[in-house]
Amino acid sequence: MSEEALRQQIQILKKHNARLKRIAHDARSKLSAALDGTGLCLWQLDIPSGKLVIFNRRWGAMLGYQPKESKANFDEWKESLHPEDAAEVLKAFYDHIDGKTPYYEALHRMIAKNGSITWVLDRGRISEWDEQGRPLKVTGTHIDMTKEKQYEAQLAMLANHDPLTQLANRHALRTAFGQMRRQDELCIAFIDLDDFKHVNDTLGHRSGDGLLIQLSQRLREICPEKVMPGRLGGDEFLLLMPFGQDDPRVAQIGRACLQATLTPFELENGTANIGASIGIVQAQPQESFSAVVSRADEAMYRIKRNGKNGVGLG
Repeated sequence: MSEEALRQQIQILKKHNARLKRIAHDARSKLSAALDGTGLCLWQLDIPSGKLVIFNRRWGAMLGYQPKESKANFDEWKESLHPEDAAEVLKAFYDHIDGKTPYYEALHRMIAKNGSITWVLDRGRISEWDEQGRPLKVTGTHIDMTKEKQYEAQLAMLANHDPLTQLANRHALRTAFGQMRRQDELCIAFIDLDDFKHVNDTLGHRSGDGLLIQLSQRLREICPEKVMPGRLGGDEFLLLMPFGQDDPRVAQIGRACLQATLTPFELENGTANIGASIGIVQAQPQESFSAVVSRADEAMYRIKRNGKNGVGLG
């Protein structure tokens, strides 16, 4: 082959190589865009060097980093793991590397650049071995699960908390009742507000809601750590107290709750004055939640019939 023909052949090969590079770059750009659009991050770890190749920008963006701002290596990834999750995540990873599991998978938290928490579903599998059969590369994906975890937390909140006051709802109170009575003696205080209807009639339901929110905050501040305040609905509240009826703390908490209702409420369109009738009973062995609440309700009504604004032990 002549020198001129060889030169032409080289030029053709260079053009062909440049064309292949453009095709590869275009394919990688499209893959990156597609992955970013789905919230998926594709990664590959070179085990001997610890180098972490990120095939799209989602991983860095997920943790609040600009492109090329964070170091793509295994140690950097380990430092981003939440301290409470790190041991379990690394165990799952090394179990796969050691051949104990067919793949690596972990749902865990990572700490972003600004200190915020990102939930990640991390999956990977060994994709290359050396001649001795030792793993060389692991290829996998990260999926940002933060929104899903937040939604899950919101559902849990709605399932167990009153939407207006954020106190425990009837379902949560019933569950806690079953747990608390197995540990110690247990008293229930049934609180029914007096003259609350007058607030709704004169100041409006919005002010009534504001009063309930304020009262709920007062109850939280009154109750010791082990006492659980909750709202049954309307203007009815319940306290679960892990004490026997003879414990002086029971009467003390009851009087504090009464004082919390008698203290005027400053609302947007005026001041509201209410009171409360409070019945307290001790749960008996094998007695159901509904039965104890019913007895506390009866103790409360005895106070209401005798002039309201008082605490009665059933």
